[in-house]
Amino acid sequence: MADLKEQRASLKFCFLLGKTAAETVTMLREAFKEEALSQARVYEWFSCFKRGDMSLEDQPQSGRPSTSRTDENIQKIRDAIMFDRCRTLDELEAVTGVSWSSCQQI
Repeated sequence: MADLKEQRASLKFCFLLGKTAAETVTMLREAFKEEALSQARVYEWFSCFKRGDMSLEDQPQSGRPSTSRTDENIQKIRDAIMFDRCRTLDELEAVTGVSWSSCQQI
């Protein structure tokens, strides 16, 4: 798969040359074939460039941080399993207070 950074650099290059987003989509599809960024992504990046954000990095995403798979919870699960390796996920949930799905992931 083509590296996204390569494509983003190509987008920035085309933008700086004064190419339109539509022209850039065509060129990306020719160069990267089926791995080319979608038209919507090209237009999003062009909007960022027009606003003056010339960074090629993704912006940090807001969202709720994971609070269940902490080092403390991992240790709780590990200790419970080492005490009795035959415990089920339901039992681990009851003993540790960590949700069933988090126990499963851990």
